[in-house]
Amino acid sequence: MKTIPLPPSDFKPAPYNGPSADEVLAMRKEFLSPALFTYYRKPIMIVQGRGQWLFDEKGRRYLDGIAGIVTVGCGHCHPDIVAAANAQNELLQHTTTIYLNPNIALYARELAAKMPGDLKAVYFVNSGSEANDLALLMARAATGNYDMIALRNSYHGGNSSGMGLTSHSTWKFNVPHSYGVQHALMPDTYRGFYARNDPDAGRKYADDVKSLIQFGSSGQIAGFIAESIQGVGGAIVFPDGYLKNAYAHVRAAGGLCIADEVQAGFGRTGTHYWGFETQGVIPDIVTMAKGIGNGCPLAAVVTTRKIAQTLAARIHFNTFGGNPVVCAQGRAVLQVIEREGLQANSLRIGAQLKAGFEKLAQKHTLIGDVRGLGLMLGVELVKDRTTKEPAKEACAEVFERCKDMGLLIGKGGLWGNTLRIKPPMCITPADATFILEVLDEALAGV
Repeated sequence: MKTIPLPPSDFKPAPYNGPSADEVLAMRKEFLSPALFTYYRKPIMIVQGRGQWLFDEKGRRYLDGIAGIVTVGCGHCHPDIVAAANAQNELLQHTTTIYLNPNIALYARELAAKMPGDLKAVYFVNSGSEANDLALLMARAATGNYDMIALRNSYHGGNSSGMGLTSHSTWKFNVPHSYGVQHALMPDTYRGFYARNDPDAGRKYADDVKSLIQFGSSGQIAGFIAESIQGVGGAIVFPDGYLKNAYAHVRAAGGLCIADEVQAGFGRTGTHYWGFETQGVIPDIVTMAKGIGNGCPLAAVVTTRKIAQTLAARIHFNTFGGNPVVCAQGRAVLQVIEREGLQANSLRIGAQLKAGFEKLAQKHTLIGDVRGLGLMLGVELVKDRTTKEPAKEACAEVFERCKDMGLLIGKGGLWGNTLRIKPPMCITPADATFILEVLDEALAGV
């Protein structure tokens, strides 16, 4: 395996003087939950980050190609975002929403300004799982109905209600799987019934939502939830017209439409600020997390005033949601995305990467499919392009080899055979070239 030089960086990490990686691993095994897993056969320890770069305890630099599963969009430890959080920390760290504070009001106004239509009522929470749980509550309270429709291969969180929506056995425990939740066909034009060459694939997949309403529920539903692009599921991009037709079926049955923007939002698709906009729809409720705070525990649910009013029937608040510090950080994220043109950069560098992956597919038969929008991309590996048998073991090996060469990426999909490439939105053309060269070398060695 040849050495591929990393693009240059002027940043020098601070010396690390803490416990070794082996000592930290031993403490994890002794004191942390065994449910917490680590990437790689020999886990790496990350102690510092700046921009698109991560550093281990020995000062080795890695290009972050997964951005903490899209937690960081503006780049690690962006100085403006760090400064905003530090300044607020020196003034006031916490006060609940029962008191007035300018940060939460200003941030809600600025976030609402990014939303289309009547999506102007903002509710801050702490995580994407919590946001989706609140969206369920809103849909059921507003409609008086209970049944929900989600998608197969979806992922909506690690709490009980989020697992109930999730249709991916790797991420589920024995929560109620079908009680109140039906799962529609995944609109996958690579492996599904209707392929990309079918111009009517979106409508046909959406007809399964209609069928579930008619035969799988009482005919009236509370809502339909879908990631705008499936993330953990392997960067599945819906065919044109899918959400437009699915939303029409849901609204005809009295339900609300929920867009999970936890991974696709904040300009990552390049062409649009929100993933659902690529489908030409406006949801009734939008959930967001991860990229919203560039690494801090921040999430939000945005809906209409009418739907939000249903929660006023009871006392309902979130102790830490929308505290002054995370709101300061969230406001800074919006400003950095705008000021540094990160949405446009996602479009430009995403196009470079996707074209490069497609070129690699001409060389490496292991690549079965290349898909995605902007900087939310997936490369699915297969043993045979005709049978599309998943190449899970090969994917794991490519994943390891990329790390050895200084590139950190993700993997996902139903069979764990899809490489997930979702770097910070600040990456450069040189970084993209490095990603392509590393992946080329990794694939060649499998």
